Amino acid sequence: MNQSRPKVKKSRALGIALTPKAVKYFEQRPYPPGEHGRGRKQTSDYKVRLLEKQRLRAQYDISERQMARAYDRARKVEGKTGEALIIELERRLDALVLRSGLARTIYQARQMVVHGHIAVNDRKVDKPSFRVRPDDVVMVRERSRDKHPFQVAREGGYAGEGETPRYLQVNLQALAFRLDRDPNRKEIPVICDEQLVVEYYAR
Repeated sequence: MNQSRPKVKKSRALGIALTPKAVKYFEQRPYPPGEHGRGRKQTSDYKVRLLEKQRLRAQYDISERQMARAYDRARKVEGKTGEALIIELERRLDALVLRSGLARTIYQARQMVVHGHIAVNDRKVDKPSFRVRPDDVVMVRERSRDKHPFQVAREGGYAGEGETPRYLQVNLQALAFRLDRDPNRKEIPVICDEQLVVEYYAR
């Protein structure tokens, strides 16, 4: 999903930093962009739920259609639909490439997958939406390992952006990781009140 809107402006509009670069800009101007950004805005229940849904979508860089499909799958899972939705999204290949430290942002992770640099269980996968299952082994393909982004990743250049979640076993030297088990919601580093997202779709 390629969006022309600058990531910093989008971060300010949604109230979350979507990239490491956006963090410092966001700290300087923690209000929405535009001349009326500082002004007080009336907020309806619908708008609050919509914003939360957009924030979740932006953190995974997915389309509305992909989000709605993930919600439909989550509804069929026993337990809390909101938690199931976040876990469903977290099992996306591009999301796990980001969490493992192979990429700096979700946008870079997506690009790595689309360009055919990533393999799952020794088979090339070029769909960012591919759902990784427990015990799947994900690695950078042999022919891609000398490329600059992966050299940076091997040295831990992206790993410093966040702590590696416990559901992943990562070997950066080998440019590989394994999903040990399904994530728990509290372990997933996503800023979201998922109940509001469920209420948005259930309306």
